[in-house]
Amino acid sequence: MTASEPHPQTGQPIGLPVENTVPAQRPGPVTLKGRYGHLEKLMPKHAAELWTVFAGHDRLWTYISLDGPFANFAAFSTFIAKRAAAADPYAYAIVDATGRAIGYFTLLRIVPEMRVIEVGHVLYSPALQRTPLGTEAQYLLAKYVFEALGYRRYEWKCDALNAASRRAALRYGFAYEGTFRQSLINKDGRNRDTAWFSMLDNEWPQRKHNFEHWLDPKNFDGQGRQRVSLADLNGQKA
Repeated sequence: MTASEPHPQTGQPIGLPVENTVPAQRPGPVTLKGRYGHLEKLMPKHAAELWTVFAGHDRLWTYISLDGPFANFAAFSTFIAKRAAAADPYAYAIVDATGRAIGYFTLLRIVPEMRVIEVGHVLYSPALQRTPLGTEAQYLLAKYVFEALGYRRYEWKCDALNAASRRAALRYGFAYEGTFRQSLINKDGRNRDTAWFSMLDNEWPQRKHNFEHWLDPKNFDGQGRQRVSLADLNGQKA
């Protein structure tokens, strides 16, 4: 049930006052450094490295509603240049410890006045999947959204049939809110139902703690196996 208070004249339930109504900031060309890699503004120069890790993995694009897969580097580099130039979605490259771009994601549907923003277009190459950097990238972006930019609602949406994305949202600490039926027509003319997840600013301190606990090197044994899962820490079994 949504928290409320009575309207001063009618007594009807209304939402609680928002203490901070100052608009959030728009994302910018920052570098966000972590233990396992960093995020930086996506640039056309990243296309070659990304093509190396994406080429031949068409399944990465199955649930991307409008883009990919790409037949050749020329088409892919044109797409990356367009993505890099956009203000919304605003894209970041995920760069490993060697300096190689191995994935990217975006901040989109940016509404500073309402302090709402979404993470999307999450493209993790096989080199990034199931690695500490893959999780750290989500931690770095969420921290930036809440602590630097000042958003109060952080969204994650995906094709309702994309089981991997749904599991990831829960693992990262997003809460499932429901499914919007027939919300989109995909690039191949098929129906898409969209599953919605969110994380709120008052939830972030605990989510941050859980991310940092999981990412701590002490959470991994000598073979690199996790001692406790992030899903367990967040209390949301994927």
